Amino acid sequence: MWNPESRARHCRVGLRYPSDLSDAEWAVIAPQIPPGRRGGRRRSVDLRAVLNGMLYVLETGCQWRYLPGDLPPRSTCHSYLQLWAWDGTLERIHHELYRRVREQQGREASPTAAVIDSQSVRAAEKGGLHRTRSATMQARRSKASSTISSSTRSGCC
Repeated sequence: MWNPESRARHCRVGLRYPSDLSDAEWAVIAPQIPPGRRGGRRRSVDLRAVLNGMLYVLETGCQWRYLPGDLPPRSTCHSYLQLWAWDGTLERIHHELYRRVREQQGREASPTAAVIDSQSVRAAEKGGLHRTRSATMQARRSKASSTISSSTRSGCC
């Protein structure tokens, strides 16, 4: 619920963009990001700025090429997004945030029960969303449709 304490905690004033991470938010996410690889050059990019670039694109819905100039280059932000999706970093960040939200609400970190309806179970058994839609919709067929295609008919010309 919004009260003076929570409004102050979630205030975005003082940040460059509303999508930028505050210091407290960065402190939660930073440990989830793996260190740079050993050997080779040191990482020269600020990962907080890279994450701010990703969040800017997600928040505004703009295309990568319209990323503001004061954020890292679009190629850098997009490359890190692909790398973190591949190596599981985004999943670790999501899990940590999920765990913290549940604990803030006074619940256990991991859920102890799940609800699955019979429609979901049937869809999974039949092969997913495509099968569910085709099973629940009547087929539409033209009265003029034929089982023989015109390109397969034998004959002259």
